[in-house]
Amino acid sequence: MSPRTYKIALLALAIALLVGVGFTQSHLNRDRTAMGLTRIQPLENAPPVLAFTTVALGGFRGLIANALWVRMMDLQDSDKYFEMVQLADWITKLQPHLTTVWIVQAWNMAYNISVKFKESAPGQFPDRWRWVQAGIELLRDQALRYNPKEPLLYRELAGFFFHKIGQDLDDAHFYYKKQWIDAMTTVLGGGRPNWDELLRPQTAEAKHRVQVLEQTYKLDPREMKRVDDTYGPLDWRLPETQAIYWAMLGMEKSTGDLMPLRRMIYQAMQLAFQRGRLIVAKDAHTLMFAPNLDIIPKVNESYEVMLKQEQMEKENIRNAHKNFLKDAVYFLYEHNRLAEAAYWFKYLCKRFPTSPLLYADNKSLPGTLTLDEYALRRVTEDVSETSHTRVTSAIEGPIQQSYLALAMGSDADAENFMLFARRVYQNFEAKIPTKAEVRVGMPKFKDLQNEVLTRLLDPRQSPLGPELMAVLRTRLDLPTPTNAPPTTAAPR
Repeated sequence: MSPRTYKIALLALAIALLVGVGFTQSHLNRDRTAMGLTRIQPLENAPPVLAFTTVALGGFRGLIANALWVRMMDLQDSDKYFEMVQLADWITKLQPHLTTVWIVQAWNMAYNISVKFKESAPGQFPDRWRWVQAGIELLRDQALRYNPKEPLLYRELAGFFFHKIGQDLDDAHFYYKKQWIDAMTTVLGGGRPNWDELLRPQTAEAKHRVQVLEQTYKLDPREMKRVDDTYGPLDWRLPETQAIYWAMLGMEKSTGDLMPLRRMIYQAMQLAFQRGRLIVAKDAHTLMFAPNLDIIPKVNESYEVMLKQEQMEKENIRNAHKNFLKDAVYFLYEHNRLAEAAYWFKYLCKRFPTSPLLYADNKSLPGTLTLDEYALRRVTEDVSETSHTRVTSAIEGPIQQSYLALAMGSDADAENFMLFARRVYQNFEAKIPTKAEVRVGMPKFKDLQNEVLTRLLDPRQSPLGPELMAVLRTRLDLPTPTNAPPTTAAPR
């Protein structure tokens, strides 16, 4: 073959190959898009050198991302968190499927940057809340959009709701809770949504609220209903409910290690049990959290499931389960739900027959205490007959809870707390000998009520604001306050 013919043959082959690539490229691009492997997004606000290098290198975008990542880690080591924000944003555009950078960026916003801002007024942290929101939105609105099957992203998002907003480690935690509760109240109207209205909206207002749920908060009403049926009834204004939602959604959509999501669900369920009932005062400014006793069966079931699924942490989960059941019995008794308390007390004794019921008494095995004895000793187990301060504190606690609930408009809670306080008092009265009672100086129950009420209505030491103090006075038919502290409590 002559050199000229050889060159013509090579040229023809090259043309044929190019034509073939042209036919297959469109199919390849469609497949890459369908499989979520391609996302081309131009860099915004990037320096010209970085923008040019990205275009010039094309397939070497990963090298640029690696260089930026190294620089970002250097900034983190130097506590230069604000400078990290833009670098992380570029990396997510270059490598949107790199899970770690999404997590680091969101954590940086919600934890490292947010705490740099102080309160703008007493109890007000709008700038800090703005960065916490930014971290949540980065994971929820962007990271999961490009990585819908990545369990770590669901775990991190659920963890932000559970830990950053739900816990009290940040001194602005109550402000976060209030902001989230207000937002959810606006779109849902209350903690228990009208599921028929959300699933089949008829009015323009209902359709708008569903649109806000889906587009702004990325909450699917059908998924919400399924979560509530599985783990509820839940209060959808509370952050722990959001943690359960995103963890359950991750369980269904993710692949890989799902154990962290399972753990998040039962941890959030435990928190929802402990304080998953929200009481809002009529002034809409004061919030009180109470146990959600209606989900005790679902919480118990979640522990039983975890015990079967996670063998390595079985002993820790078993201890947590036991402590949950102890609290469940006590809270039910405290709230005068005695039949349910008796059922779960029997369940506790049967489930853990060799474990002491009381922390301070190793001899308090099942069968040695009645339900009444257990519940009352939970309050008084570290109180001797001569410890006057502890005796009065154990009784004044539920009395104060009763008055607080009354001021918040929760009459049933108010009555149950006062009944519980009387039970505790009567238990002391029955067990302390007359001489010891004189020596201890045990006041009358009426005097304890007056003492608690005096503190609650004294602006110098009351945890209540002026509005709630006025409400409490009205509910108890007390006269308008004078310059002197109140001394007379209405009987309850």
